Amino acid sequence: MKKYDYLIVGSGLFGATFAYLAKKAGKKCLVIDKRQHTGGNIWCRDVEGIHVHEYGAHIFHTDSSRVWNFVTQFAEFNRYTNCPVANYKGKLYNLPFNMNTFYEMWGVTTPEQAQKKIDEQKAQAAAKLNGREPANLEEQALLLVGKDIYEKLIKGYTQKQWGRKCTELPAFIIKRLPVRLTFDNNYFNDKYQGSPVGGYNKITDALLEGIEVKTNTDFFADRKKFESLADKIVFTGAIDEFYEYRFGKLEYRTVRFETEKLQEQNHQGNAVINYTEENIPYTRIIEHKHFEPENEAYKKNITVISREYSSEWTEGAEPFYPVNDEKNSETYRKYKELADKETGVIFGGRLAQYKYYDMDDVIADVLNRFEGKIL
Repeated sequence: MKKYDYLIVGSGLFGATFAYLAKKAGKKCLVIDKRQHTGGNIWCRDVEGIHVHEYGAHIFHTDSSRVWNFVTQFAEFNRYTNCPVANYKGKLYNLPFNMNTFYEMWGVTTPEQAQKKIDEQKAQAAAKLNGREPANLEEQALLLVGKDIYEKLIKGYTQKQWGRKCTELPAFIIKRLPVRLTFDNNYFNDKYQGSPVGGYNKITDALLEGIEVKTNTDFFADRKKFESLADKIVFTGAIDEFYEYRFGKLEYRTVRFETEKLQEQNHQGNAVINYTEENIPYTRIIEHKHFEPENEAYKKNITVISREYSSEWTEGAEPFYPVNDEKNSETYRKYKELADKETGVIFGGRLAQYKYYDMDDVIADVLNRFEGKIL
């Protein structure tokens, strides 16, 4: 008999949720994480009462009452609504593209006027294609929303985010661009949305309560020892690293943050402002206190902002976003074929499944695995 039923590698949302449900099912788990803290990328650092989203802005949103009921067991949620703003050459535009955006862009005041303007520009893009399919992201975006919105709000931001020209990016990256002919600035259409009062650590701490956890512990530093501890491994790290890069390394984009504390009560008036000009090096500025306006720290003459920079992943950096182009998708397919044959390893989460996951999708995946008994 091994000491544990499950060794869970990674204490992010997938690992912590899995550990919670496994414990509830009477299983003994050990959770290890190479970072100094639990919670993965949703971990928050406390700065004088402000809960700083250390790895970028996280807004919980879902259409699933099952997921919402599950997560709200562990923390009270406020009514935070994600309404990002885009800054282009000092002019501000609401996101997603809606009547407020179109009024700022063209001065139009009715849905009919806005639609006419968009349709005119889309027709120009279609005429240039002359019946062929869009060959790249630029052509796809122009076909979806026209030149003005593309040039001011999409092009520079996208090129910073991906480190490539839009003409070099595949068209499928932008399958659709939401256009709303209403004055609604809510970014998400989901039924449920909010931010946990007290930060995301409330959730992961509650999920891991009563479970043995070791931080500053790298699975690969003593792999054989860790593999001998449990009947099964739940692996949430990079799948190519697990298989020692036998088919080559998968590519990622990484994100770097410059965070500073300011002696101001309110720096930018919004949690997230995107900077869509390409010559401004950061993609956005996050002002963390706006995620929790009910927090007493909101009133203090102090705020914390983070400038976010996107770049190619290099050894030692945190992998954030998978590059799901044709080449990487084919490489991942080979790793997945190996993973599907494993009987003693469960792969889950963004890195192990080489997939961009929203938080609700991560929780739903774990719930589905337990309900379907596919463990």
